[in-house]
Amino acid sequence: MALAPDIASSTDPNPLEEFGAPVHAPGLQGFVFALFFIFGGITSLNDVIIPKLKELFTLNYTQAMLVQFCFFTAYLVIGIPGAKLVKKIGYMRGAVAGLLTMMLGCLLFIPASQTATYGLFLFALFVLASGVVVVQVVANPLISLLGPASTAHSRLTFAQAFNSLGTTLFPIFGSILILGSLAAMSASELSGPALDAYRTQETSTIVKAYGGLAVALALVAGAVWIFRNQLKGESHSQSGGLAGLDLLKRPRFGYGALCIFLYVGAEVSIGSLIVSYLMQAHVLGLGEQAAGKLIGLYWGGAMIGRFAGSVLLRMLSPGKVLACAAAGAITLLLVSANSSGAVSGYSLLAIGLMNSIMFPTIFTLACERLGARAADGSGILNVAISGGAVVPLATGMVADVSGSLAIALTLPALCYAVIAGFGIFARRPA
Repeated sequence: MALAPDIASSTDPNPLEEFGAPVHAPGLQGFVFALFFIFGGITSLNDVIIPKLKELFTLNYTQAMLVQFCFFTAYLVIGIPGAKLVKKIGYMRGAVAGLLTMMLGCLLFIPASQTATYGLFLFALFVLASGVVVVQVVANPLISLLGPASTAHSRLTFAQAFNSLGTTLFPIFGSILILGSLAAMSASELSGPALDAYRTQETSTIVKAYGGLAVALALVAGAVWIFRNQLKGESHSQSGGLAGLDLLKRPRFGYGALCIFLYVGAEVSIGSLIVSYLMQAHVLGLGEQAAGKLIGLYWGGAMIGRFAGSVLLRMLSPGKVLACAAAGAITLLLVSANSSGAVSGYSLLAIGLMNSIMFPTIFTLACERLGARAADGSGILNVAISGGAVVPLATGMVADVSGSLAIALTLPALCYAVIAGFGIFARRPA
């Protein structure tokens, strides 16, 4: 697309700061890291329940990807209202509102299981994701404000490492709790009351897992509420235009928003297909639970890369690092799609390492010089996370039409190609 000159200059409320003036809040970073851990882990559980629901409701890949579609559509619907809410009630109270909404979403799995209705599971996931969106609107700009703007790239990458710690651990335990109980029979062999009973029984494991999460979320919300007045110096500007959409006129921010859309779509598409991909006879031929546990390697690579990246990004151009990571992801996708056995399986899992620095680096590169409009920018970028709804659904359609998961990986590869271009475009400071 054609790029106009960047209009972010002296019109910014605080042109010398990328994210606005740092706020004073001793010890608050620990709470923010915990938020990253929680919403990261809950998001990665989708990769575990997709194969479970796919079997129980006899779904094709497109239908199974509705899990991600409903989850990430919340970013499109809630992103801007979530930013408005945070600006009205503040970061800490916004975090509490998000955590309680997440708790409600977890509790909605109870009626979904009791009625054995796929649509109710999708609705519960949408409510759960709505809370995640609000928490993420809080966490991303807040971690940038808790320190000097010059190290925002590194600090957000380090915080994202805790997000990856959650995405690494949750699928492992989720595979044991959720996939480990699959019965010997198949839903395709049943019908009528017997099928409903089977689905209710098997989805009860999902209820137990998310019920436990509901309790944990209530406790964390209570802890954050106790410290709701600790944040000092918090301020927000009123957005120009429609809820900050005018920010998309800035080439750097607009291109970055597109890349957030594509990155999340590519990352979620790959994570959603890992279990099915590794179960293929010509790849690793694993059982469902064993394949599910390996999801942790995908997200674990992202965790390792983010801890390392938080140091690397202090020494090298963030844009150049981003371009190299995207090129690495494309290479691994090509290797996986054109090989078999362990090479095919583990090259796919290694893409997690390439993903590691992408989201925080795109986010901070896009948000440079937003000043006091950081909350607006965060809201728009959270809307862009709805790429996790669109790209996986399209990937599932390609898999169903082509009959090949390897061919379906072409879509994530195209996403990474655009991201590599953004890294080159934004290699110099705004």
